[in-house]
Amino acid sequence: MFAIGMVLFIASAVQAQVSINVKIGAPPPWGPVGFNEARYYYLPDVEAYYDVRSSMFIYNSGGTWIHKAHLPGRFKNYDLYGGYKVVMTDYRGDAPYTHFKEHQKQYARGYHGEAQRTIGERPGRGNPGIKNSREGNPGNKEVGRGNGKNMKKGHGKRGEKGRKN
Repeated sequence: MFAIGMVLFIASAVQAQVSINVKIGAPPPWGPVGFNEARYYYLPDVEAYYDVRSSMFIYNSGGTWIHKAHLPGRFKNYDLYGGYKVVMTDYRGDAPYTHFKEHQKQYARGYHGEAQRTIGERPGRGNPGIKNSREGNPGNKEVGRGNGKNMKKGHGKRGEKGRKN
């Protein structure tokens, strides 16, 4: 009886361990497909970062970088599924905003690289596939221009060698 009890206890502990590990640091459902190892996304339309590991948005408020679970109220209607995410594939450290001026210049509001699909479905509307048109993304202004995937340090300029056509 004792051995069976120990096996059941260990099995439940292992299952709980797996559940916790799967949740921590998982990309959000609105994250782009194919970048499960990325830690940060830069969201050009709102000039903010998203930290996948902590599930927090990082944005500037009055000269201070804030870490919050939600974007500020002025972006309450921002479409995370439709908005473009620049994946910071080679970034290391805890402060992606140290390169904010560079990111802001390279990825101005309305910037779009290659079409992106989201990991999960948009709540209530489904995931019609690739997001690359104004009709599918009313808040977005431009159509595809490269996704930053093959750009040096995850943030190159449009037209650089890493750009796909």
